[in-house]
Amino acid sequence: MKYRTLGKTGLKVSEIGFGGEWLERHDEDEAVQLVKYAGEKGINIIDCWMPDPKSRDIIGKGMEGHRDKWIVQGHIGSTYQNGQYVRTRDMKFVVPAFEDILKRMKTDYIDLGMIHYVDSQEDWDVCMKTDYISYVHRLHDEGVIKHIGLSTHNPRIAKQAVETGFIEMILFSINPAFDMRPATEDLDSMFEGYDNADFSGIDPERAALYSLCEEKNVGITVMKGFFGGRLFDEKTSPFGVAFTPLKCIHYSLTRPGVSSILCGYDTKEQVDEAVSYENASAEDKDYASVIAHAPLHSYSGQCTYCGHCKPCPVNIDIAMVNKFYDLAVQQPEVPESVSSHYRALGTTASACIGCKSCEGRCPFGVKVSERMKATAQLFGC
Repeated sequence: MKYRTLGKTGLKVSEIGFGGEWLERHDEDEAVQLVKYAGEKGINIIDCWMPDPKSRDIIGKGMEGHRDKWIVQGHIGSTYQNGQYVRTRDMKFVVPAFEDILKRMKTDYIDLGMIHYVDSQEDWDVCMKTDYISYVHRLHDEGVIKHIGLSTHNPRIAKQAVETGFIEMILFSINPAFDMRPATEDLDSMFEGYDNADFSGIDPERAALYSLCEEKNVGITVMKGFFGGRLFDEKTSPFGVAFTPLKCIHYSLTRPGVSSILCGYDTKEQVDEAVSYENASAEDKDYASVIAHAPLHSYSGQCTYCGHCKPCPVNIDIAMVNKFYDLAVQQPEVPESVSSHYRALGTTASACIGCKSCEGRCPFGVKVSERMKATAQLFGC
């Protein structure tokens, strides 16, 4: 298992994480063993947005004796009322629901205290201007939550979160289909209009968000990476072609700012399949060719950082150079952090000899040679 630093939290999280929302539908002992098995495979980050007692008990028992090896995303505002999940900012429900996480997970702290599921501007304003946010800050000040995070499906809300300065990481929905859709305050509306949609590449607001997270060192963990399994079947995939789990995982992990993708598991075999990503071939992980040959897309000219351009005869890491170029041009001036990371590559864009061999391998027709010239001019090397 490979591990990445989760932005400014400094936490080292496994590239493959555990999204726990399916645990409730399993026998408790079986589900506890599934959590333990994932830990044995090197997975060390688990998300618990679920308010139901059974799911929380399962995670607590699954971590028992190894709490220090797990990084828990615990959500503040996800409550259980009359046997039902209710998202709320009402403190008479928020406080006992969060305290229940600590009790059922047999811990006195949560690594990532998540401002739970904010998709609308109205809800954002409520969260930021009421006792709810004071409670989050108090938990942080007291060390009950080690870091403050936020979960959202809306890039506009995520951008505001990054700009607060105190939200250190974001749980965000990322997959090839979502990335081509515009921002919405209603997640259900994202599913409208997929049939025969005219995709035009990554939505600019989403691309800008990933760049901003990279620049501000706000880590991203990924939810909905498989689009609920719809991407696995050409009949339900909005591209008209099927992806595999490994291709979806690779897509998420190549987005700027992303540290971990949280997959849902029903079986140990599914854990094994996800973890196999770490030793998978480039062909097994190749999402770019799937998109490029899909009947329903228009992705031409955009670098997706897929790595098809390798190898370069002068050893330029073309995907990373393109990534830093995209990060830089999002800002009025080149951020020093981006410039320093770019220079740390060693071999920069100025080394390009213009052979264009990479362009013949690019699935999306990116004019790499021109981008290398523009990058060298922008960064001065």
